[in-house]
Amino acid sequence: MGRYKDFANIADRHTGDKWVHAALSRKEDGRLIRGQGLFVDDYKVDGMLHMMLVRSPYAHARIVRIDTSRAEALPGVVCTLTGAEIASVCNPFMQIGPDAAQNIRDFPLAVEKAVFQGEPVVAVIAENPRIAADAIHLVDVEYEALPVATDWKSALEDKAVIHPGMGTNHHWRGLYEYGEVDKAFAEAAHVVKIDQMDFHRTAATPLETNAVVATWAASGGVDFFCNNSFPAIAIQMIAPALGLSIDQIHCKTQDIGGSFGIKIGNYPYMALAALASKKSGGRPVKWIETRSEHMLAGGHGGERTFLDTEVALDQDGVITAVRARHIDDCGAYPRYEPLGCVIWSQVLPACYKVRNLRIDFNQVVTNKGPASPNRGYSRLQHLWFMERVIDICGHTLGIPSDEMRLRNYIREFPYTTPNGCVYDSGNYPLMLEKAKALIGWDKWKEKQAEARAESRWLGIGIGTTLDSGTNNFGQARMVNPHLPFSGNSEVATIKLDIDGSVVVTLGSTPSGQGHETTTAQVVADELGIRPDMVEVRTGFDTAANSHGGHSGSYASQFAVTGLSAVHGACQKLKREMKMLAAFALEANENDLEFTVGRQGPELRVKGTERSINYWALSSMVNINTAGQPEHFTDITLNIRHVYRPPFKIPDIEKKTGNLTLTYASQLHIAVIEIDRLTFIPKILSYTAIDDCGTVINPKIVAGQVHGAVAHGIGSALTEGHVYDKEGNLLTSTFTDYAPITSMGMPDLLIDEIETPSPFSYNGAKGMGEGGGAPLHTISAAIQDALFDEGVIIRKSFVPPNDLYEVIKRADRSSATKVESRIG
Repeated sequence: MGRYKDFANIADRHTGDKWVHAALSRKEDGRLIRGQGLFVDDYKVDGMLHMMLVRSPYAHARIVRIDTSRAEALPGVVCTLTGAEIASVCNPFMQIGPDAAQNIRDFPLAVEKAVFQGEPVVAVIAENPRIAADAIHLVDVEYEALPVATDWKSALEDKAVIHPGMGTNHHWRGLYEYGEVDKAFAEAAHVVKIDQMDFHRTAATPLETNAVVATWAASGGVDFFCNNSFPAIAIQMIAPALGLSIDQIHCKTQDIGGSFGIKIGNYPYMALAALASKKSGGRPVKWIETRSEHMLAGGHGGERTFLDTEVALDQDGVITAVRARHIDDCGAYPRYEPLGCVIWSQVLPACYKVRNLRIDFNQVVTNKGPASPNRGYSRLQHLWFMERVIDICGHTLGIPSDEMRLRNYIREFPYTTPNGCVYDSGNYPLMLEKAKALIGWDKWKEKQAEARAESRWLGIGIGTTLDSGTNNFGQARMVNPHLPFSGNSEVATIKLDIDGSVVVTLGSTPSGQGHETTTAQVVADELGIRPDMVEVRTGFDTAANSHGGHSGSYASQFAVTGLSAVHGACQKLKREMKMLAAFALEANENDLEFTVGRQGPELRVKGTERSINYWALSSMVNINTAGQPEHFTDITLNIRHVYRPPFKIPDIEKKTGNLTLTYASQLHIAVIEIDRLTFIPKILSYTAIDDCGTVINPKIVAGQVHGAVAHGIGSALTEGHVYDKEGNLLTSTFTDYAPITSMGMPDLLIDEIETPSPFSYNGAKGMGEGGGAPLHTISAAIQDALFDEGVIIRKSFVPPNDLYEVIKRADRSSATKVESRIG
């Protein structure tokens, strides 16, 4: 009983029949707040070397000459690596994109030319990071500047082709058309036209930057200790590049200081560190990205432009059709980004019942830092677009924002979208009702009327959004039909150890989501024990055999895929334990119950004192094995379970199919006031309602909501990457890029509804990404505040200087037009 030291505290906090839904404090927090976590920079071994990188100061430049002699002469420098050397020992990374993109030569270092500011050009490996940092300034690189393409317009002109092998900067185009679009427009009572809307580029700003320790083994394989958040795909990218089999790669993660998806894209640095270790005779090589490096080249949240948007509405303001052209800027290397060309369509109509849509989707490469998944990956941009459509149409037709939504919300579930996705559950009108009551909608409307009478800019904005979770990777074939991916999977192992302890090993890579705690809650319910009696080992580790080809933490899926794997493993373990206990107790399996007795966890014959504890059960398999029935030979008490969602391969020609499993929803309301002198918006009140189905742990859900709101408010008000015309990033430090802090956060009023998913075993829906609701909400609130000025908000990021220009611009009304065919 001694190892269950937290029993009293846990018992005091638990009042229900089940551990799932209990607001337990996180198991992992004890060691983390005591500084006992193991992050990449904490990892130290004898003989470790350190890598620093020389990066291109140009957005597009031919590499004329590299001289590393002065750096190599510095005492403590072990070696250097250049792109030419890398290209001789490394294959280009596999490309996810279509046929033309397969000719992109993407290496860990620039080979013949640099294609974005900050691209690594030379690696310097030294005995300590200080020497390496000094040595990079001794490397001489001569460049020849080339013309740049720094936005979608210049990219499509193809005057500066970034990847000669691809022959164009137009990476991909796909037409998504559903329903009878032209007919809907012909019959429309109103048509609203919006010439252009823009979603901006952002940084994820995790506490821990990208990092890796790589060791090239004498056997020819490589060991990685890293913080990649999707290592299952990372090793599939790295293995062919390094000429290794996946079995030759040992990849391990432990604690990760935030990711938000951005660390999916750090695999080129992992490969580079491995090659540095190989050249250094197999000594471990550590690389820790600096904050300015991360801002410059660590992966940006993608930007998107929406052109020629037209919206058809009936006489009641119900949207009947939408058509537009979307252009996605993925930066210099597509890497993971081709998936963004289709993932947005998981939420094609957003929360609204529009059945006729035509989206001409395009993706271009530019001379900017590569984009990478960021909280709400690809759906975030499209959901902002659809929320702008709702608000702009309501504004134009004089329909209040709450009423506009109520007229257009989806109300019956499950709901099949025009492209075949199935929204599992939800109740958007109820969320709106709860949010309005929580924030005091009517009182704020009265205050808004008073403010307008006093010529003050006070606005109230609504944002409704979705967090689609658990991808069907078959959707990747819409971008490249030759890709072998489909479905999804996650793995968990559970064992009854020799001493009777319950040990669960996961394949996920948590970075703050509380996987240890929620896993322990699920196992405790299944085995009739307490969460403190469950040892949970998190972190991806290929040596543990508890991973699959989709393992990692991304796409808001752990509550569904991860916990389904845990649940499935528990069911198998329970069957084996019951077989053993029934034999030992001479009882029927159906008469056994899992419980906790005087000697700890046990199986007991119901209504009797006859029981066997977990240690005795385990000994029957591990140390006391004689005299057992022959059919017990297959019992291991060590279970590996793979959960596979019931997906089908989408129709890649029609671009239809169920692309994801669950749909959490969020509804936010913000009240803001804009200072008429400084043009700075101030949030006066903010409420968030979340629906993630069955709540596993309310405390963890609340924490996720707080984080998603902070991320979104920062992106809406203070955080935006800015490049100049030459491709120089002007926001590479926290002096120029201002991430939100606790001082900038408003008090949050949060609540929830629960509409359990019929598609997950526990009714849960993933909700970690949050769907970007603050961006939608604040855009709406700013537009509402400036109602009397006739302003339409068409950019997701409007800092005070831009807001001033929007208000003062004489031609602002020409950006949006309405044609009415009634009356």
